[in-house]
Amino acid sequence: MRLIAFIASNGLPALGLRTGSQVVNLTEVGLPSTLDALLKHPDGLSAVKDAAARATQHLAFAELKLLPPLQNPSKAFAIGLNYVDHASESNFEPPKHPVLFQRFPSSWVAHGAPLVRPRVSTQFDYEAELVAIIGKAGRYIAKEDALAHVAGYAIFNEGSIRDYQFRSGQWLWGKNFDRSGGFGPEFVTADELPAGATGLQLTCRLNGEVLQSANTRDMIFDVATLVAACSEGMELQPGDMIITGTPSGVGLARTPQVWLKPGDVCEVEIEGIGILQNPVIDEVWA
Repeated sequence: MRLIAFIASNGLPALGLRTGSQVVNLTEVGLPSTLDALLKHPDGLSAVKDAAARATQHLAFAELKLLPPLQNPSKAFAIGLNYVDHASESNFEPPKHPVLFQRFPSSWVAHGAPLVRPRVSTQFDYEAELVAIIGKAGRYIAKEDALAHVAGYAIFNEGSIRDYQFRSGQWLWGKNFDRSGGFGPEFVTADELPAGATGLQLTCRLNGEVLQSANTRDMIFDVATLVAACSEGMELQPGDMIITGTPSGVGLARTPQVWLKPGDVCEVEIEGIGILQNPVIDEVWA
């Protein structure tokens, strides 16, 4: 299944099931208005097909104003240096354990919405990434059981303000500027993809030019390993998300360096999931 978060005609959030170019409004027939709430619902994703059969409102996907798949996850883990080639281009040794930091919901926007280059920096970089979304709570999850806790997947562009990122040994500052990342366009349930979303082509294009090209099988720590590792420190909850890291080709490591600027259009594509596209604008601050 492919679920879409969008703004309904009444101006409120709604959740829809995408079928090709059409979206069935599930909120119209009583399902929660967000994926966050649906994943916490006792019936969860199993309620979708029945609701879709009862729904009468079918909308054109191309005409919808989308929201990010998740609105307010309790935890959004981001994983650093999770591809050997990216660790190398960043002058780091490949990590022996997952490198975790936090990403806040204020730092991302939906498919089609502009990424914002802040007025304090021009070092605005792109990072194409797979997102794993938790559907079943758990603590101290064994690796062999971990994929049963993943409800599905989405796409993330982990926009990074590089000079702020490296002002200290902690990366959180440069990874959380308002509206600097993209998330979407839809949530794809795990049963539509290979186990652990492995073997999927991942591509980032800037103004049509391919700058990143890799495969999710190249991750140092696969999805199951990341779920198990994150659960060692805290109980994972439905709607938590793991942004699984980016491959080589980021703008920081290029010669000359490539930074996102107003007028650019950045696309992240993951095989079997879709294309996340965002224009870039300058920040306007009164």
